[in-house]
Amino acid sequence: MTVSNKTVSSDAIQKEWLEVQAAQANPTRFRPLYDRYYEPIFRFIYRRTSDEMLSGDLCAQVFLKAMQKIGSYKFKGVPFSAWLYRIASNEVAQHFRNTQKNRTISIDKTNVGEMVEDEDIEGLLAHRDVLIETLNSMKDKEVELIEMRFFEHRSFREIANYLEISESNAKVRTYRLLTKMKKLMLKKIKPK
Repeated sequence: MTVSNKTVSSDAIQKEWLEVQAAQANPTRFRPLYDRYYEPIFRFIYRRTSDEMLSGDLCAQVFLKAMQKIGSYKFKGVPFSAWLYRIASNEVAQHFRNTQKNRTISIDKTNVGEMVEDEDIEGLLAHRDVLIETLNSMKDKEVELIEMRFFEHRSFREIANYLEISESNAKVRTYRLLTKMKKLMLKKIKPK
């Protein structure tokens, strides 16, 4: 499986901006945005909860908030979905804070294998429990970046749009996190 390099043309972003403006003027015109993004937002939430009913509830909350706040949405030249993903991320985080439960990270061998480009860390990945422990010890925003890149196969451009940073900054953050993970895993496997 390869990492997606989806890009959205400026024409598509402009067309979408017109749809957003129509929804801002009349909330009943929100439907095309809802239809386009419901499924990807649901999947984004489901990957973090592993609970279909909860994901449906949280997804409904995301779109309710988006409709309620569409008037305050500011166009920044990126897809509307970046704003929806931020709302979704906040809803999931709020749910876990309120319920004091831990979030779910879906790990499979294919996804994890894409995280490595050198043989040093490849051996570490045989220690699934250490990987899970390492991810659990990281900040939510760090895990979210790793999830977006390696488990959801988002391009650096999509990550940059979501985080409202440059594409090169998204790359730097990702590779720094991989280096951090490697160091943490080595400490757990080979304690001094």
